[in-house]
Amino acid sequence: MNKKKITATILLIFSTITNATGQTDSIAIDSIQHSHTLQDVTVKARNGGRSLHRITNTEIIGKGELIRAACCNLGESFTTNPSVDVSYSDAATGARQIKLLGLSGTYVQMLTENMPNLRGASIPYSLGYVPGPWMQSIQVSKGASSVKNGYESTTGQINVEFLKPQGTDGVRANAYLDSDLKQEVNIDGSIHVTEKLSTSALLHFENRQTDHDDNGDGFIDMPKLQQFNSMWRMAYVSPTWISQLSIKALHDERTSGMSHHVHHHADVEFYGIEVTTNRFEAQWKNGFTLNTDHNTSLALMLNGSIHDAENLFGKTMYDVNQKNGYAQLMFETDMAHDHNLSIGASVNHDTYSQSLELFNPIEGEEGNLFGNPHETTYGLYAQYTYKYGDKLTIMPGVRWDYSTEHGEFWTPRLHIKYSPWEYLTLRASAGKGFRLPHALAENVSLLASGKTFIAYDKLKQEEAWNMGMSASLRLPIADKDLEVNIDYYYTDFQNQLIINPDGAAGSNTFAFENLSGKSYTHAAQIDATYPLFDGFIATGAFRYIDSRTTYDGTLRRRPLTSRYKALLTMGYKTPLELWHFDITGSINGGGELYDRSRYPAYFQLQAQITREFRHFDLYIGGENLTNYTIDNAVRSASNPWQSSFDATQIWGPLNGAMGYIGIRLKV
Repeated sequence: MNKKKITATILLIFSTITNATGQTDSIAIDSIQHSHTLQDVTVKARNGGRSLHRITNTEIIGKGELIRAACCNLGESFTTNPSVDVSYSDAATGARQIKLLGLSGTYVQMLTENMPNLRGASIPYSLGYVPGPWMQSIQVSKGASSVKNGYESTTGQINVEFLKPQGTDGVRANAYLDSDLKQEVNIDGSIHVTEKLSTSALLHFENRQTDHDDNGDGFIDMPKLQQFNSMWRMAYVSPTWISQLSIKALHDERTSGMSHHVHHHADVEFYGIEVTTNRFEAQWKNGFTLNTDHNTSLALMLNGSIHDAENLFGKTMYDVNQKNGYAQLMFETDMAHDHNLSIGASVNHDTYSQSLELFNPIEGEEGNLFGNPHETTYGLYAQYTYKYGDKLTIMPGVRWDYSTEHGEFWTPRLHIKYSPWEYLTLRASAGKGFRLPHALAENVSLLASGKTFIAYDKLKQEEAWNMGMSASLRLPIADKDLEVNIDYYYTDFQNQLIINPDGAAGSNTFAFENLSGKSYTHAAQIDATYPLFDGFIATGAFRYIDSRTTYDGTLRRRPLTSRYKALLTMGYKTPLELWHFDITGSINGGGELYDRSRYPAYFQLQAQITREFRHFDLYIGGENLTNYTIDNAVRSASNPWQSSFDATQIWGPLNGAMGYIGIRLKV
């Protein structure tokens, strides 16, 4: 086997062995394209969609799909996607949260470059820590995932692939300005130092210092924000060894609260919010080819992060520092033509340091709210894959983990893919998920209220089963393919952290409790994509959610969860692809608030026009063009020092119609 083919083999093996969802990591494609020219390999880029060949129900959001909207960060990357919902956590800090299969993003395992990341204390603002122009693609996998990357995936995984150092040489820049006077600048560049060694740097700056109060409640609609974000990357590619190193640093400041203009004319004491975050992380991935004939390879992956956040909400101060270290060793080989074995070991360590000074004191044990400051988890896994031609694939896997906090536990998972015909793929999956909740670190937005906290009992490890099935159909109609996807998933909790706003002490408390009763979610979705004519493609989708949880002995619908969503997104490119026109409309169904009152369904619309030039693109667009916003987003806003003050019950848009303009430079 010549060196070019050996290099291609190790790239593909490395991408597969570090991939928990079955997709091919773009490191392989980029490295093959730019490091070597393989005459017997043809690479064709796709902007996204689902593959009939993957064993997991995975949707790829490629670069072409990401730039159909402003996509300033990860939290704004799903506006044209029917599977993932993004909403604000509160009406004060601008923090966003995702939902997958009708459940909070804490049950979605977040990965960067197929390694666990953005956990624990980083969760509240993590969607704003990943700049949109840095992303090469996003993979969204529903349901039980592979056991390779741990036990924390319950409803699915979201993996972010960044721009690769071994990509095209040169410098790229992006500048953005919206009608709220938010400015963003992104610059990235890569250099091929040698044929094998490449390096790149990515820089991000965003700033918003306006003091808007369009709804007149006396509170700033969106926080003043300033963020500096940087990442340095290195990639070394040889015939027998691939290494990737990434180092990232972030500084984020958010200021919100009462409008100074209103405060000057009010008798109430000023209520301000300040959130300052510093984060540092490093990641190192290594892949070694041991035997190319049997695709035998070894991978070693290391990841570490330090996350430090200082939070001030009125007179309540909460500081949290999390240190995380993660190591994983993976071995993979083809035992025979249709049999693959993957085994590995991992260790994860978390150290938390937390301090809390409450305006309203906590009831119960403060330690129950913080949890154990130290936890180390050691894990072993084995995963077997059997393929019967192109028709049937079966992938069972199991993990054994030992936690210094919770002892040992087992995580079984199973995936089956069956393709009776070329145009139809059926999938089924089942598996367990576990996670250790950190009540306050992961729910900082609850501090934006006048409620006190109750934590009488020690919080247990969350545990749930997830089962689902899907069908992907690709039908040729009028010389074009109609793609239809139908899926259904059921999540059943054996234990769950319940945040009860009407705890034992009454309606002025947030009670952190272990589940006592049932908690489950049914999620069903159908979506279809069809290119009506050359350059024009449309996707329509409908999703239904039935999510219920036991509160105080009563099984009721999960608050702040919309029961349905309908989406239609359309895009058109002119014949020379110089002009791009995109429009997306969505109807978000109603649901219940904590007090069981109902909130209504609402319609949102966004659009964007892009003009491509040789060395740059210009784009202009608008979000929430229907100008729909929540009434009374901040309750008791006139006196935030009362226990009735609450900015946490957010179910819809906080800002009205917003326009933006931007430029992407390609040097």
